[in-house]
Amino acid sequence: MTFLAVSQPPSMPRLNRSAGVLLAVMLVCSQMLAHSADVGFGAQPTLPAPEHSLIPTVNIAPAIGWPADAAPTPAPGTRVTAFASGLDHPRWLYVLPNGDVLVAETNAPPKPEDGKGIKGWIMGLVMKRAGATVTSANRITLLRDSNGDGVADLRSVLLDGLNSPFGMALVGQTLYVANSDAVLSFPYTDGATNIMAAGTKLVVLPGGPINHHWTKNLIASNDGSKLYVTVGSNSNVAERGMEVEAERAAIWEVDAASGSHRLFATGLRNPNGLAWEPETQALWTVVNERDELGDDLVPDFLTSVRDGAFYGWPYSYFGQHVDTRVTPQRPDLVAQAIAPDYALGAHTASLGLADASGNTLGAAFASGMFIGQHGSWNRRPHSGYKVIFVPFKSGQPAGDPVDVLTGFLSDGGKAQGRPVGVALDKQGALLVADDVGNVVWRVSGQGL
Repeated sequence: MTFLAVSQPPSMPRLNRSAGVLLAVMLVCSQMLAHSADVGFGAQPTLPAPEHSLIPTVNIAPAIGWPADAAPTPAPGTRVTAFASGLDHPRWLYVLPNGDVLVAETNAPPKPEDGKGIKGWIMGLVMKRAGATVTSANRITLLRDSNGDGVADLRSVLLDGLNSPFGMALVGQTLYVANSDAVLSFPYTDGATNIMAAGTKLVVLPGGPINHHWTKNLIASNDGSKLYVTVGSNSNVAERGMEVEAERAAIWEVDAASGSHRLFATGLRNPNGLAWEPETQALWTVVNERDELGDDLVPDFLTSVRDGAFYGWPYSYFGQHVDTRVTPQRPDLVAQAIAPDYALGAHTASLGLADASGNTLGAAFASGMFIGQHGSWNRRPHSGYKVIFVPFKSGQPAGDPVDVLTGFLSDGGKAQGRPVGVALDKQGALLVADDVGNVVWRVSGQGL
């Protein structure tokens, strides 16, 4: 049984004996209760009874990066190469119409009120060991493959001095960027490698000194008149009270002309990836669900997003399964909660989402969604740490997930990389942002 050595931060009052025992128990729990890594997937997943324990499982995959000349393992019939390396915590990707690839090199903004107390201190140690506490570069870098060989040969800082940028979308000659606290617009000219103009604030997003789920993504409507923006919750399960959750755990619809907004869908704990499904033209998202109900609850999920729909958080999960930890209860809202379309496994941290249209990976990937799973920190065994493909038929998920890119964990359970954002390049290859390996990987059909 392995124990994690923990030192006490100088600024923190000395832990009393019971708190120290509590921490030790928490770390020991990470060695217990082995479960299958494949449960909790599909349109009708089997959901176990919730496990209510004082301390959740802690099973960290320490971030070590890739050994020289190493790479993740692609699906049969495909190959993987490094499109660009030596980046600074690349998290999100956007491909411009001319083929240039934008990479958000970013991490969390300062959150002075998040993570206070013993539990918060422990969480800080967990995130540091997982490679999630590096200082944010706060920039968007442009990568260009001038000769089409699948490797970026030009790199330029397109935008700098941002505030933990994440989502990006180009509408006409306007580039929208979702910072952690606002959506900004910038003038863009085709082929530009640097934008010097100051951004214009379109709409303020929930931020502040907690800003627990800070990653704000966005996607434009087909006509460019609306932006859909993800805003994650400020807690795991409303333990800070609902007053700090105002307009959070939601997808906003923002008018691109005026910046006015409304809540398009709610009860989504931490939505990130957004994509339009081409057959139905429906908006889809992937969502990170709540923790501390056991290793196999609650599954993250992929779902179509209905206008005005409520998806349960924090009062229920996967439809109308009541979370008894939330007070006060809201049976009226639970009665309205709809179940998501497809479960993606518990604690997988499913973040990236890209529709498969136009990809060149092969017939098996013709219709469906690619999903980047950043990987668990609080489940045994680990889950996620790979890119998967969910096949679709008639605009709906149809079948088991298929592994596209694996091998991010070493044989010893250490994180060589962690996949986040996914996008298709102009040649139909799949790009994957790896924020531990500091690489953008490119998965292509053989010879492409």
